[in-house]
Amino acid sequence: MTEMRYEAPTSLDDAVALLADGKGNAKVLAGGTDVLVQMHMDLIEPDLIVDIKNIKELTAIKKEKGGYRFGAAVSGVELMDHEDFCQTWPGVMDGVSLIGSIQIKGRASVGGNVCNASPAADSVPAMIAADATATIVGPKGKREIPVEEIATGPGKTSLEDGEIVVSFFLPNATAGSGGAYQRFTPRTEMDIAVVGVGISLTLGDAGVCSAAKVSLGAVAEKVLVVEEAAQTLIGTKVDEAALGNLAAAASAACRPIDDKRGTKEYRIKVAGVLAMRVAAIALERAQGGKK
Repeated sequence: MTEMRYEAPTSLDDAVALLADGKGNAKVLAGGTDVLVQMHMDLIEPDLIVDIKNIKELTAIKKEKGGYRFGAAVSGVELMDHEDFCQTWPGVMDGVSLIGSIQIKGRASVGGNVCNASPAADSVPAMIAADATATIVGPKGKREIPVEEIATGPGKTSLEDGEIVVSFFLPNATAGSGGAYQRFTPRTEMDIAVVGVGISLTLGDAGVCSAAKVSLGAVAEKVLVVEEAAQTLIGTKVDEAALGNLAAAASAACRPIDDKRGTKEYRIKVAGVLAMRVAAIALERAQGGKK
């Protein structure tokens, strides 16, 4: 058995160099709530663990021109304790606040939740609905991609060897915008989503929806962006008829599996019902109501 190395670099360049040297068998450690469990269960046997918590770019939360940026190693609790971020992005925080128990949120990072590439990850649909982008750095330089392009399937990402997600950027929402996320689980907490829905929308003149984005989790091999569902809201006042059309489009987009948490048919039905509920919350927030 090869002896595993542990490194804790303090610069991004050193982290990238270490990961590139790992030749595909290196793992990033932020909170460790996924990777350490996988190691304990002998699901993975990395040769190298690269702890990124000492790199300032990965642990910062800051306003920038045009939006908010936070590091990939920022924990859920750190975001929950950031009052301005929570007020600015309540929909994103709907998802972040559901990542495990309070003890898990004290360790788990949004970057880990995204890069673990679970179709049921709670932060991902809300981040996608908010048009979040990820800054990725690797041996070939830096690139920016939408969050929805990171996961390619269960446990699989588009990251190349040596690449690391450094931060996420959330662009400023326009006036009259609102977002929300909800999930359905058998238990009220500490469970995995049977279905998760993230929706953002913008109201224009006379309260008519001028833009929308709908994202579904736990109903396919990765989190989905459902353009057909968004189109059912645009040009409407998000009334009962529009919500009914939204539900039908959301259900039609699902391609789930049967497992111990729910059947295909159940997930398809729940996706439509949950989409209506989430859209109603996003609408209320866009109108200046619920936070």
